[in-house]
Amino acid sequence: MKYLCLVYLEDDKLHAVPDAECLNSSTKMRDQGRLLAADPLFPAKTAKTLRIRDGRLLITDGPFAETKEQLAGFYLIDAESHDEALQIASTIPPARTGSIE
Repeated sequence: MKYLCLVYLEDDKLHAVPDAECLNSSTKMRDQGRLLAADPLFPAKTAKTLRIRDGRLLITDGPFAETKEQLAGFYLIDAESHDEALQIASTIPPARTGSIE
């Protein structure tokens, strides 16, 4: 079964975990056949929110909601069970400074 692990971090902690550590973790998961995809995202301040209302396109700067933590990246994993997915997600390095949903 596939699980999408969303990485949330506060803006000042986006680079708290070295990129090399995330790469090593991803490589290990990929070698185990568990990682399908993973990527960081641009900071939330670069986001645009798009809506179509009454047939009109509305685009606003920034994320829809103001929050402390922002969506910083994702890991798409393959696990045999929910428990295994939680175990795999617990090895994602940014879990130490942010959260994994």
